[in-house]
Amino acid sequence: MQIRFGFGYDVHRMVINRRLILGGVDIPFVKGLTGHSDADVLCHALADALLGAAALGDIGKHFPDTDPRFKDISSLVLLKHVGGLVRSSNFEIINLDSTVLLQQPKIAPYIKKMRENIAFSLGLQVSQVSVKATTNEELGFIGMGEGAAAYAIASIQEFT
Repeated sequence: MQIRFGFGYDVHRMVINRRLILGGVDIPFVKGLTGHSDADVLCHALADALLGAAALGDIGKHFPDTDPRFKDISSLVLLKHVGGLVRSSNFEIINLDSTVLLQQPKIAPYIKKMRENIAFSLGLQVSQVSVKATTNEELGFIGMGEGAAAYAIASIQEFT
């Protein structure tokens, strides 16, 4: 049985008058992330990690920002599609680990729901999904509140 790993990263700019959505959770805040879809950096990083593990390209290949079908789409929908691509390539997801980098707001109260949303979208148990958060100690564009980023690692294995 072959086990494979993939790494994902995403970053989006923070802007006023935009919803802040992370892991499919709408988090009350004065700023949100800008992008073609709902700009959910967490789901995007997880999708790239899964696609990378299965050697299926990246999120931009599958959901280009030039395609109007993906304008303001929920990234949980995109993540569900990625899960289907991984499974159709004869792999199953073992687990996901991720970290959101965001200076404000504090997102710890929302992590449980994020894990549940991600697990549901991918047909996983919540115990297979890890979401962590950290600030950037007020350093760089994240620390200054100008953006947010997420890192993710996925492990998958071939169907037996």
